[in-house]
Amino acid sequence: MSQSSTLSYRWSDHPEGGTLREVAPTVQWLKMPLDGGLDHINLYLLEDDDGWFVVDTGWNDDRTERLWDGIFEAHLSNKPIKGVICTHFHPDHIGQAAMITDRFRCPLYMTFKEYYQALSFAGGSRRSQSWQAADFYARAGMTKTFSIELRKMMDRGNPMAKQVMPTSFQRIEHGDVLTIGGHDWRVVVGSGHSPEHACLHCAGLRLLISGDQVLPVITSNVSVFPNEPEANPLKLWLESHERLLDLPADTLVLPAHNLPFVGVRERLRSLIDHHADRMLAIEEHCVEPRKAVELIPVLFKRELNFIGTMMALGEVIAHLHQLMHHRRIERKLHEDGAYRFTSIDPSLPQRVHLRGHMDPDDAPMMV
Repeated sequence: MSQSSTLSYRWSDHPEGGTLREVAPTVQWLKMPLDGGLDHINLYLLEDDDGWFVVDTGWNDDRTERLWDGIFEAHLSNKPIKGVICTHFHPDHIGQAAMITDRFRCPLYMTFKEYYQALSFAGGSRRSQSWQAADFYARAGMTKTFSIELRKMMDRGNPMAKQVMPTSFQRIEHGDVLTIGGHDWRVVVGSGHSPEHACLHCAGLRLLISGDQVLPVITSNVSVFPNEPEANPLKLWLESHERLLDLPADTLVLPAHNLPFVGVRERLRSLIDHHADRMLAIEEHCVEPRKAVELIPVLFKRELNFIGTMMALGEVIAHLHQLMHHRRIERKLHEDGAYRFTSIDPSLPQRVHLRGHMDPDDAPMMV
């Protein structure tokens, strides 16, 4: 995790389950439960003259659906849901999209890449069983046993395999404006955590619904996975943060996790610095050739289970690919089938942090 001490919080707690809390005129905040390290996701309702728009939907389980039933019955002032807006394709954000759009016969709004990424994973995915996945983990230095066990775990518990997606959507793009309740919400697209993540910015209300793109406490997962083994998501993530620095300093950020906060510029700079520190630490560890798996302790200090190892490895590779992009690391495939990464930038001795680096994160977060 990476948390800035310069943020200010409007509230000290979350709404109770099944209740709404007004954030601003026409904007309501609610919480849905999650299992694991994160126990909640924040969702938002935007009130229009003749109905409501849901922003993100929660997990695809009976508990969340029952909570939505209570919201529909008690808190919508007898007005229907007019549309569902999903920031990105991850299952805690799209889990109830099909249920809500079917119940109210309303459209789903998503960016093109997010919808089709969700569709490609929904209904079951063979990605953990493919030769491409086996090669990906072998080249990262993982054993065949790891790949076999990970495949078993993914086949048993992959939440995307249980996801049902609406069969149509309305595309939203960066710069689009949705007028809801007399307020203009501009679509602001970021990338890195997911392919085409949609935030919603309302200048009139000084609000940003940030999804997972900007969180106050958690550093969102930015990983390379077997389905796109040569991707450079950290480059896209950092570029997105640089663009988001243009947001007004007094913007109230409504994140998908943790509490709403003011201090978006400070938080973005903290995240940019966090990843720069992590990349330099990796460079310092790669003075001698290293396999990706050997670099996990540079970023994470806790012993990890299979899923945690998969996510941690994805983050390590994301940092390595960004370093390769900047020609600070080179990669060579060895006879054992694993890549070795070696620092090659002659300026490294002048850039070494003599006072040490930020502490490694405890473990990767599933967000």
